[in-house]
Amino acid sequence: MGEFEVDGEEKLIVAAEYLIKELRSVISEDRDEEDEIDEVEQRLNVVSEKIMTRDVDESMIWDFGSDEGNLYLDAVNELRSLIDRIDGSSNGTEKLSLRKAHDVLQTAMARLEEEFKHLLVENRLPFELEHSSFRSIEADHGVEEGSVASFGAASTEDLILGSSNSRRNSVEIVVDLINPDVISDLKNIADTMIASGYDRECIQVCTMVRKDALDEFLYNYEVEKLSIEDVLKMDWATLNTNIKKWVRVMRKLVQIYLLSEKSLGNQIFGELNEIGLICFVDTVKAPMMLLLNFGEAVSLGPRQPEKLLRILEMYELASELLPEIDALFTDHPGSSVKSEYREVMRRLGDCARATFLEFKSKIASDVSSHPFPGGAIHPLTNYVMNYLMALTDYSYTLNSLLMEHDDVEDLTIPPSPDIINPVMVEEESTYENSSSPEKFLAMTRHFYTITSVLEANLQEKSKLYRDVSLRHIFLLNNIHYMSRKVLKSELRHIFGDKWNRKHTWKFQQQATEYERATWLPVLSFLKEDSSGSGSGSGSGSRNLRPRERFQGFNTAFEEVYKTQTGWLISDESLREDVRTKASMWVIQAYWTFYSRHKNSVGDRYIKYSTDDLEKLLLDLFAGSSKSLNNSYRR
Repeated sequence: MGEFEVDGEEKLIVAAEYLIKELRSVISEDRDEEDEIDEVEQRLNVVSEKIMTRDVDESMIWDFGSDEGNLYLDAVNELRSLIDRIDGSSNGTEKLSLRKAHDVLQTAMARLEEEFKHLLVENRLPFELEHSSFRSIEADHGVEEGSVASFGAASTEDLILGSSNSRRNSVEIVVDLINPDVISDLKNIADTMIASGYDRECIQVCTMVRKDALDEFLYNYEVEKLSIEDVLKMDWATLNTNIKKWVRVMRKLVQIYLLSEKSLGNQIFGELNEIGLICFVDTVKAPMMLLLNFGEAVSLGPRQPEKLLRILEMYELASELLPEIDALFTDHPGSSVKSEYREVMRRLGDCARATFLEFKSKIASDVSSHPFPGGAIHPLTNYVMNYLMALTDYSYTLNSLLMEHDDVEDLTIPPSPDIINPVMVEEESTYENSSSPEKFLAMTRHFYTITSVLEANLQEKSKLYRDVSLRHIFLLNNIHYMSRKVLKSELRHIFGDKWNRKHTWKFQQQATEYERATWLPVLSFLKEDSSGSGSGSGSGSRNLRPRERFQGFNTAFEEVYKTQTGWLISDESLREDVRTKASMWVIQAYWTFYSRHKNSVGDRYIKYSTDDLEKLLLDLFAGSSKSLNNSYRR
């Protein structure tokens, strides 16, 4: 029994010693925890005092330099760390400390918001291209960075406003919108605010300040806030001015300003941080929509031919900038801007195509009630050909738009009942066998149709002249003008050689018809075997004496001179050519008749020498009617 009692007592002693040891461990841990709490409380008080002391001071912290600002950020970051350490405690005292810490953190965030705004506002830089930086982007050769200042302002403009096809693969311009010296400070503040859960406030401040900067950019370029109704009410001169402005602003905004704005956001918030993209989109969305609304308004306006070049310019620019837009508004926050941009671009394209087709219809429907004075180049011919020349500046764009149309519609516009169809049929045949460049196939076919409609219209207008000779001069002038415009411009690449040869033959044929209609009746007086049939000739005598033939010729020639000096051939080369051919007809026939009869006819009947006639023929087609009176009477 005694042995068992001793063993029991030893076990009790061992158990007691274990309990004492555990109790001491617990007491030690409690003391460590209390020490840690005390330490947290102490640090909390220290950093809170630093933060609250600064809150009382109204001077801006970063005005004293980045080092001073970083000390403040260290205090804020430590405060956030302390909050994390005491968060979740069930101790009533610690909960009180946590509430106090959150209050201080909120105060610190309000202060950082002010400091962030202050740095953004005070360090904003004007939009100046001369002090931009650039990135040279060469295919398969990486990226080079440098300063554009060394290129000079004019060269910078060339880089920005030059050809887009080469530009996008060569250089990107980035302008410093904020003083680069404070970017790291802005980034540090943003990082602290975002880490503290105040990312929304950070975005709001940045967006507000940067919106003001963008508004200033637009104000400097005189961009007005116009509704669709405002645009639709504009007269053409005002609209034209605003479209030019839109093109200039849109290019600089997308290719430089937005690129620079997004770059700034990446520097502050980090390239992989969606917050930067949100800030960027919130900043630029309203101004972009303002400009896109203008584009939409233009596309909704009446389809007037004078607008086509400007609309094509807008559409071409929109197409050119599309890769930049896709790159700038890549993710969800910018998807609405990207979608709206594509929709406006589509509408501008539809508007340009419809306006071009309307232009074709207007040519066919242009009706004159009076002949154009002097058989000169008709304003319609001048307008149409210069219009087509101007359109060649947009050959690739217009051809692309017309190809879309040609897939679903017949290209030939039905002419009015007064327009002669054979000309159009002939031109269609010329087109089918033309050698025009395949890259402009749709444009070529439409241009062929336009010129064929124009020619048919001109033929109808020529019928307004009672004088057959003047009809030929009118057609000669206008077809020659069409041909010269094609040969001496980029239109030659659209129409091709066959069209040019055909129309050279056409105006030469009109010249030949003019010569026959005018000079055969006059020269008939100089034929030995026929009576004169010109103006003033006898109607039945077949045996006129030489002196009567001279008299008949003189009268007929003077009538032609009086009439045709008032006609106009404005092209100097063509005028000289027609005069020369007329001289060949007249002088040779007159000299032959004169040589044969000069000795048998008195001088009183031989009114003109060959030199006289040659000199007088040089007065034709000058556009100022002259009368010979008795100036040449011998």
